[in-house]
Amino acid sequence: MFKNYFKIAIRTLLKHKGYSFLNIFGLAVGITCASLIFLWVEDELSFNTNFDKQDQVFYVPTNQQYEGEWRTFYSTPGPLAQDLKNEIPGIIRATRSSPQESLFTVGDNAIIRRGRYVDADFLEIFSLNFIEGDRANAFNNPEAIVLTQEVAEQLFGKEEKALGKIVRINDKDNYSVTGVIENLPKNITFKFDWVAPFERYQEGEDWMQFYGNNFSDTFVELSPEVDFATVDAKVRQLVQQKDENSNTYAFLHSIKDWHLRSKFEGGKIIGGRISYIQLFIIVAFVILLIACINFMNLSTARSERRANEVGVRKAMGSSRGRLIAQFISEAVILSSIATLVSLILLAILLPQFNQIIGKNLTLGLSQPLHIISLVGVAIICGLLAGLYPAFYLSSFKPVEVLKGLKITENSAVFIRKGLVVGQFTISIVFIITTILVYQQIQHAKSRELGLDKDQLLSMPIDEDFIPNFDLVQQELIRTGSVENATLCNSELLSGGNNGSGYRWKGGTDTEDVLISSRNVTESFFETTGMEIIEGRGFSTNVEADSSNVMISESLAKMMGDTDPIGNIIIRGDNEMTVIGVVKDYVYGNMYEASDPVLFMHFPSYARHMFIKTKEGVPLDKALADIEAIMNKHNPAYPFEYTFIDEAFDAKFKNEQLIGELSQIFAILAIFISCLGLFGLATYTAEKRRKEIGVRKVLGASITAIVKLLSKDFLKLVLISIVIAIPIAWYYIQNWLQDYSYRIDINWWVFIIAGLLAIVIAMFTVSFQAIRAAIANPAKSLKTE
Repeated sequence: MFKNYFKIAIRTLLKHKGYSFLNIFGLAVGITCASLIFLWVEDELSFNTNFDKQDQVFYVPTNQQYEGEWRTFYSTPGPLAQDLKNEIPGIIRATRSSPQESLFTVGDNAIIRRGRYVDADFLEIFSLNFIEGDRANAFNNPEAIVLTQEVAEQLFGKEEKALGKIVRINDKDNYSVTGVIENLPKNITFKFDWVAPFERYQEGEDWMQFYGNNFSDTFVELSPEVDFATVDAKVRQLVQQKDENSNTYAFLHSIKDWHLRSKFEGGKIIGGRISYIQLFIIVAFVILLIACINFMNLSTARSERRANEVGVRKAMGSSRGRLIAQFISEAVILSSIATLVSLILLAILLPQFNQIIGKNLTLGLSQPLHIISLVGVAIICGLLAGLYPAFYLSSFKPVEVLKGLKITENSAVFIRKGLVVGQFTISIVFIITTILVYQQIQHAKSRELGLDKDQLLSMPIDEDFIPNFDLVQQELIRTGSVENATLCNSELLSGGNNGSGYRWKGGTDTEDVLISSRNVTESFFETTGMEIIEGRGFSTNVEADSSNVMISESLAKMMGDTDPIGNIIIRGDNEMTVIGVVKDYVYGNMYEASDPVLFMHFPSYARHMFIKTKEGVPLDKALADIEAIMNKHNPAYPFEYTFIDEAFDAKFKNEQLIGELSQIFAILAIFISCLGLFGLATYTAEKRRKEIGVRKVLGASITAIVKLLSKDFLKLVLISIVIAIPIAWYYIQNWLQDYSYRIDINWWVFIIAGLLAIVIAMFTVSFQAIRAAIANPAKSLKTE
């Protein structure tokens, strides 16, 4: 029986090549689009799944209260990990972890890699797989270090064993390689290229031993038998038990949520990347639905052509059930062919898609799950697309069909129009949201930053470089390629160090205000383009300015009517005099108002150098000049740098991804909808061929005929616009609530989206309408 269905399906497809192509290609594009989304979703959901203890490993963030609001931070006090392990039953392992970027030197080979100083429990918590050495003995001495296989090969070569070899860190400390672990997968949240004992890191740093100093990550492993809620409740009490004056409490954050649910507000998880995943899963099914609608529309539109076939089959004894099975089989066969076509499209488009999303996805056709998914998509699409046409076509009465009576298709026409409206409603929603997402990104990127990010680059330094900075700065400027250079203890656009407990004259309840701090050289403001709006900047005499500070405009406003210049800021036993006010600048979250900042003249704490190149100097010349100076004064370190404008753009990575994907899916949704509209327009023109011929003989113009054939479709698009506008407004309004710094939704966006949809639809329909209008009426009337 299925063999017979297959033959009939192939004959039908070959007999109506044009409609078959529209159906197959439309479905193939829809399946391709959905497959790309599902590959991306699969990768996102796979984050951190390579670690064995999925139900037992937790991160320990802290919630801290400032100005009456709870804010979530990833840093914790140094003693917390050990106290969690010692005092809370059910926590069987705990570790501190401090990420660091360090220089590795072996002979003449030098590389900079990011890793972590950790406690020994870290190796067990994450079940790291050792290629050389073993987990139990890797941290037997504080001079130990464990490398990933990639780093070990970069330092010692692929053929040579790394175990027991010596590596020099930051050109001053020697470490012995006690283990080599397998390379970590890319889909993990907390990446590292090496791990070393935390006790070596904290040598001489007594401040790390006290509560109130939050600086390290904390990870714990729970016993499999323990109740999570019970342990979490005890974790939330521990910090305040250790520090009565603390406004902080810790809590447990599951490894399963590190990547997907990492957005906090008011001390609670409110979402994260899971929102985007849920959104695009919906988008994938919506685009598949649009593609299936084309099949339904074209199948029911061509009902008269298959009416005789149905009548004859029923007269020969075929039951309605068998007819339904036949038509659904045809739909499944067609969707299977479309799935095969989509595999070709996927192979072509996947490299470009990977470039957009910054991943390395593969089709993975060797994976049973992928094969099952493709087969499932083919079957579901076939059923979804073929179910209604099958029931509709099989409902024809053989007596009426064989007598040549006209088939009444009022319900089919109504459903067909409804499906077209649905298609274009979705397409218009995509157009509107794409425009508004783009506007929001540009709105944030074009806001007043309070600094000049252009021609500004950053490079890491260590404390040994700082004494030579003045000489390096002078030599850089003398090259003629550099405007200025400066040092700072944190990256320019990051949150950096912060704290509370500050008091000043004219301020009330100031001790719970969170203030960021920056340690800079006197050239910082000139180099970064920050504007001093009151008072003066730091002098070249560091000692003379040791008790002076500069503050941001927002901090000055907190001082009320008191003149900020000369005001004394007190924290603990330290008193600092304000000598200047700097215009607010944006850092951290680009969509939020940044915390107030306090600048101190302590370059000895600097870890980053910023260099401003001269305008008009070719970039390659400027970089060559800078590299020559850095190699002269910092020969142990490879020349590595980051452009601040690129770091700024990276802040919008998620939003830009959403914008780019929305644009692609909007184009695809419109394209698929236009394929269906083209097919319906073709069918309408064929169906009304004789009517058009009569009208032309009676004197109707081409313009009049085009209007006649287009007006019904125009009505459907207008209805789609009316439905799409409130849907798009509701969705984008909710999306914008996540951003404090956001656009206002302008009415003209909806007008542009509507006009664009009308133009696209009318262009699609007009092609067939004009073709029908200019046809020779003699050909269409010769049978009359």
